[in-house]
Amino acid sequence: MAEKDITEKILESYNDVFSDIVNVLLFNGKAVVSADELEDQAPRAYYKSDGKIREMERDVAKRWKKGNIRVACIGMENQTQADPDMPLRIMGYDGAEYRAQLLADHGALHRYPVVTLVLYFGYKKHWDQPLSLKECLEIPPEFDQFINDYKVNLFEIAYLTREQVEQFQSDFRIVADYFVQKREKGDYIPDSREIRHVQETLQLLSVMTRDYRFEEAYHDGKEGGLRNMCDVLDRVELKGRQEGRQEGRQEGRREGEMKKAREMACSLFDMGVSVEKIAAAARVSIDVVKQWVVPSGNGAK
Repeated sequence: MAEKDITEKILESYNDVFSDIVNVLLFNGKAVVSADELEDQAPRAYYKSDGKIREMERDVAKRWKKGNIRVACIGMENQTQADPDMPLRIMGYDGAEYRAQLLADHGALHRYPVVTLVLYFGYKKHWDQPLSLKECLEIPPEFDQFINDYKVNLFEIAYLTREQVEQFQSDFRIVADYFVQKREKGDYIPDSREIRHVQETLQLLSVMTRDYRFEEAYHDGKEGGLRNMCDVLDRVELKGRQEGRQEGRQEGRREGEMKKAREMACSLFDMGVSVEKIAAAARVSIDVVKQWVVPSGNGAK
C-alpha cells in the first residue's frame, strides 16, 4: 500500500490543510493553530529489534511552535478500514517521539506533548475495532489496576456533522463533504467552492474511495484547468460519455464480425462442411456453430 500512503500524505502535508484539520477536530473550529506555526517533522522513527535498526513511519507529522518554543508534536494517520492494532501503532509512534525528546541534547530544557489524530474515511459503517490499549490486551483481573491505558483519538470523517464540515476553511472541507454526502445520501452533489490544491485533493479522493476517475480528471483537464468539483464531475461525465461511445463502436464491430462469421458458418454447413471445421474456421466453439446452423442441435455433420 505504499502508493496509498504516499498519496494520502500530499494534501494533509500542506500547513493550511493540516492546521485546518486540527482546529476543527480538536478546537471546534477555533483558530488555535496557525499554518505558519507548523514545521515539518520527519515521519520516520527508528527502534532496535533483534539487534537491527527498524523503521516506523507515520502518515503525516508536524511540530507546533510558538516562536522558538515547541508546543506539541501532532501526527495524523489515515484509515479506510478499521485496524484492530491501531492503539499499539499509535503508542509506538508517540513513544518514538517522546524517546527522541529524551535523547535530544536540549531535551531536558523543554518537554512537549505528542498528539495523534486518526482520520477514518469509512462511510458504510462505523469504526468497530479497539480504541484503547487495554481493549487490545488480554489482562488478568489481578493486573488490571497496574496497566496504563492508551487511547486512540479517532475522528470518523463521514460521520461529522454538517456544522463541523462547514467549519473547515481548507480543501479538506471538500473531502469531508464528499464522504458525509456519500454516507447520508449514497451520492455526491458538488458545489462551486474553489479548490486550492487541485491535484492533491483529487488524488486523496481517488485513493480513499478507490475511484480513480478523480485523479484522471485532473490529468485530462490540465489544458482547460479545474477550479472546483463541478468542473471535476463535468470532466468525469464527459469522459464517461466518450468511453461509452468508444465501447459502443467496439460492440458494433464485434456484432458485425459475429454476423459475418455466422453467415460464413451457414454457407459452409450447407456445403457439407463439418461443424468441427466450421468452428475452427470461425474461431468459435462447436456449440456456437450448432446454435447457428442447427438450432435443435440435431443433424450435425
